[in-house]
Amino acid sequence: MGGMMAHRARGVWKMAERVPTREEAFALLKQYNQNEALIKHALAVEAVMRYGARKRGQDVEKWGVIGLVHDLDYEQFPEQHCHKSGAILREHGWPEEYIRAVLSHGWGICTDVEPRTDLEKMLYAMDELTGLVTATALVRPSKSVLDMEPKSVKKKWKEKSFAAGVNREVIEKGAAVLGVDLNDLIADAIGGMREAAGPIGLAGGA
Repeated sequence: MGGMMAHRARGVWKMAERVPTREEAFALLKQYNQNEALIKHALAVEAVMRYGARKRGQDVEKWGVIGLVHDLDYEQFPEQHCHKSGAILREHGWPEEYIRAVLSHGWGICTDVEPRTDLEKMLYAMDELTGLVTATALVRPSKSVLDMEPKSVKKKWKEKSFAAGVNREVIEKGAAVLGVDLNDLIADAIGGMREAAGPIGLAGGA
């Protein structure tokens, strides 16, 4: 009996430590989201997180997977945003580290989970910024991020009526907690989104 219990304990430990795959994350995203804009947003944040992880020598897959599911609950449960995502991910046996990161991007808005790690800080900073980069790209003649520079985003940043739903204060706060200059943060957002330009509909020529 003791041996069986020890075996079970080891099994529970292994399950808790399992690493969610990108395929699994995307399946969950599609299960809870049908809105094309929300899916493109998730892909944009995933790309930017991967880019940021690579620059910092961090776990690219982990950062990307968390970026992909960060808004998992937004379409179906907007009033429970972040919290419902946490519940869904727990039901699927996701590690608490991943869940905490998802919750942290709602810091000061819908959760009190403060971003602590570089991963969490990057997600918090980039979530809103990818929206501003997307909006800026779509009003350009090319409708692309491939030929866009940070100065284009900074110009639109100053037009408060442009993409008014983008919380610029959150972006500034995110840059501050990351300890990076806003221009560098914008450059990283564009760099990451260029790598997913096709899937997020910002490659132009469509």
